[in-house]
Amino acid sequence: MLKSIIFGVNGQDGVYLSQLLKKNNIKVIGISRKNTQITGDVSDYSFVNKVINSYKPDYIFHLAANSTTQHNALFDNHRAISDGTINILESVRLHCPQARIFLSGSAMQFKNEGTPIDERTSFEANSPYSVARIHSIYAGRYYRSNFDLNVYTGFFFNHDSPLRSERHVNQKIIQVAKRISSGSKEKLKLGDLDVKKEFNFAGDIVEAIWILVNQEKVNEAVIGSGKAYSIRDWVEYCFKKLNLDYRNHLILKNNFISEYSILISKPSTIFSLGWKPKMNFFQLADLMI
Repeated sequence: MLKSIIFGVNGQDGVYLSQLLKKNNIKVIGISRKNTQITGDVSDYSFVNKVINSYKPDYIFHLAANSTTQHNALFDNHRAISDGTINILESVRLHCPQARIFLSGSAMQFKNEGTPIDERTSFEANSPYSVARIHSIYAGRYYRSNFDLNVYTGFFFNHDSPLRSERHVNQKIIQVAKRISSGSKEKLKLGDLDVKKEFNFAGDIVEAIWILVNQEKVNEAVIGSGKAYSIRDWVEYCFKKLNLDYRNHLILKNNFISEYSILISKPSTIFSLGWKPKMNFFQLADLMI
């Protein structure tokens, strides 16, 4: 049986990827900092080196990260993303150089000029999170070109699922709406409702990962639908689904400045490999509600 290691198995992507791998008869060794099959930190080289040497997996997926662009996550982002990547790549070089390695990238590491983003779009180090992501990608390129490792990167655009916490705005909107529907008097506090982004399903995104790491033509691809909706669209649909008028329950934050006005992919590369999302905006909202 083929074996895989998932660093960051407890996150939504790790959970859906685990399910997908098991369906494909791949043994999953799940690693996270707590409450998992193997407890450990991807930023600890001795741990990563030991576990990769012990299992010598066929696939390794690096999904561990603190998904925030805030400056106060500077060191956490660096340890999980930057150090984690180097630790994995060096351990693979030493112990199982034929393994296929997936590094998660992000839409947030690109220069965003309001037009669709693809693999040729320039990177921009505009947050500690993007700095760590950019470093991770260049490390992957170094090991790919100098040691011929099988390194793949998928740049994720916004994706959600029922597994998201309320720290993520799409889930926050739904949970507040559900509580209001059940009698709560709370208000939904948001910033700019006109910001546009993608609304993809995490289960679809991991299928793109699986396709990417099992082919030879493409090493890096943006993973998204190429379809954007506004936060207002999401709020209006979710509240209406619960027989509510969002305008009666909304408070807009004063002086809120969004990181972008639109963030959208140009996913022609991943589409060319045979992947397209199965779940649309409305189906995702229905599932999460």
